[in-house]
Amino acid sequence: MENAHVAAVPHAHATDEAHTFDRKAIWRTFRILLYITVFELLLAIGYYEIEFSNPHLVKHLLNGVFVVLTLAKAFFIIAEFMHLRHEIRNMILTISIPALLFIWFITAFLWDGNSYKNLRNTYDRHYKDHAAEKVEHKEPAKAGEAEEPGKIH
Repeated sequence: MENAHVAAVPHAHATDEAHTFDRKAIWRTFRILLYITVFELLLAIGYYEIEFSNPHLVKHLLNGVFVVLTLAKAFFIIAEFMHLRHEIRNMILTISIPALLFIWFITAFLWDGNSYKNLRNTYDRHYKDHAAEKVEHKEPAKAGEAEEPGKIH
């Protein structure tokens, strides 16, 4: 009977006020993400609609702007929807520093792989020999001719 009495008493953490979330903050984050996305789309459409004197420079600058804007969107998503904004500083650093190291690892591996590919193509004698060869095109065998198995045709 003691348990029935305890179950009938409402607990303070079970009220609606303690478990509500801030709808305004979610809608504010949604609007910020929407504005950043629309701005990115306008930049991309503008790049293809406008003629530039140096399109390669503009393309690289726009890629940098897109990376920065994408990181800003990732910050807002992580901060609001994963509730990292409301955590203590040590928890934020515990999550963000390994994530930054992971991004650095990916960048370093891609850079190293590209360097290896370029060096291999530059110094590999087999690659140079086969790159200079011309491929001979032979006519397909006629219906009456039989090809011998294993013979190089």
